Amino acid sequence: MGVLHFAVPKPFDGLIPRSLPGSRRAWTYGSGVAELAVAAAVATPRTRRLGGLAAALLFLGVFPGNVKMAVDAASAPLPRRAIAWARLPLQWPLIAWALKVRDNA
Repeated sequence: MGVLHFAVPKPFDGLIPRSLPGSRRAWTYGSGVAELAVAAAVATPRTRRLGGLAAALLFLGVFPGNVKMAVDAASAPLPRRAIAWARLPLQWPLIAWALKVRDNA
């Protein structure tokens, strides 16, 4: 997903709340860098413990954007609405996985 923030940034720009300072594109690129860095940290045995914690925090940090996406999809076709809302509870198993990675590192 981190690569997609650079390859196709426009959909991610729409998830950034207007209340955040700076440009939406800067936040999109910054979150892409964060996702790539976290992935590298989890993949590297030496940094896996810190990477697991960072991944959990990242999954928690992007949750408001996922909520915004679900709310914004209110008038979208049913499949898009369903996907947007179905993503929300999936964040919690991702956070649990990341913490398990941290604990097992």
